[in-house]
Amino acid sequence: MDDEEFPPEVPAYVVDSQLDMKQLLTDFQTFWRENSEIWIEKYRYQEAAPHLILQAFLQRILNSGGTITREMASGTRRLDLCVHFQNHRYPIELKLRYSDKTYVEGQQQLLSYLDKLGCDEGWLLVFDRRTTITWEEKIFWKEETVRGKRVHVAGC
Repeated sequence: MDDEEFPPEVPAYVVDSQLDMKQLLTDFQTFWRENSEIWIEKYRYQEAAPHLILQAFLQRILNSGGTITREMASGTRRLDLCVHFQNHRYPIELKLRYSDKTYVEGQQQLLSYLDKLGCDEGWLLVFDRRTTITWEEKIFWKEETVRGKRVHVAGC
């Protein structure tokens, strides 16, 4: 191996030893927009597709020393994904949009996980499968502070 290749460069998703989740998940939003139809068709259980595709997309961070826990026990419910990277946890809750209530319910669920895990920040990804709206309406990013916790909501 050439000495110039080792150690490998720090991935673009790592800033000051922490994951840049906004960049990582924004790149996922782009990937989902461009490729979701192909992947969704391959799964019989349609609700599993977003979970599995996101998990595969996040696999890139494992190459930099991170891990992903699926269905992490957190109280009586289970957090969909928790990314562990350099002593930081990044809780991610995924939801399929069935109505506007999905956002409120997902946020409350995520806040409960953040409290249980002792985290100040978490991510809610909502997959909107409606064919009656455009991708410009489906893809969004918003952040808010609720009960002292920072909640990032990303539309996919």
